[in-house]
Amino acid sequence: MIARLAGTLIETAADHAIVDVGGVGYLVQLSARTLDALGPAGGGVTLLTELQVREDGWMLFGFGTAGEREAFRALTGVQGVGGRVALAILGVLDPAELAAAVSRGDKAMVARANGVGPKLAQRIVNELAGKLGSPALAGTAGAPAPRGGAAHDALSALANLGFKPAEASAAVAAAVEELGDGAGLDALVRLALRKAAK
Repeated sequence: MIARLAGTLIETAADHAIVDVGGVGYLVQLSARTLDALGPAGGGVTLLTELQVREDGWMLFGFGTAGEREAFRALTGVQGVGGRVALAILGVLDPAELAAAVSRGDKAMVARANGVGPKLAQRIVNELAGKLGSPALAGTAGAPAPRGGAAHDALSALANLGFKPAEASAAVAAAVEELGDGAGLDALVRLALRKAAK
């Protein structure tokens, strides 16, 4: 099982990225939201992953946060929702928005994703009711992955200190929001540690 990739971003396309890890290029399927959060090609990138093995091949799906991966797992547990459809949903709704839509029974929000018709949206809402946690908790786990540069280094520093990916991502995202994109690494790490300790 491949659970995480950390390497160099080689290239991105409409629905995937190629990440070089020790000389091996992994093609990783990503949601539009996660693709947007990646830095430029040539930069370091860390992705949580989910490997799906089927008769016609193996597919590796990548996520910027633990919350996004958990939402993906829940979605693909619904009959008729494959990996690509789950990514399409997560490209339109972050985990907090998905949890909120499910808790309200709002199938129209889910149906905004490509490939999701009204019947499938209704099935998703029905089957995931009570399985995604509260929208507030999902929001913490679904904070956008920090982009490259100091934010990426701060995320790595928190991960090295033992913080879970979702906690580290949420804390660094909150620190970047408060300090701005031009903040230095030391300031980001200090503030992110304070945010994570709350």
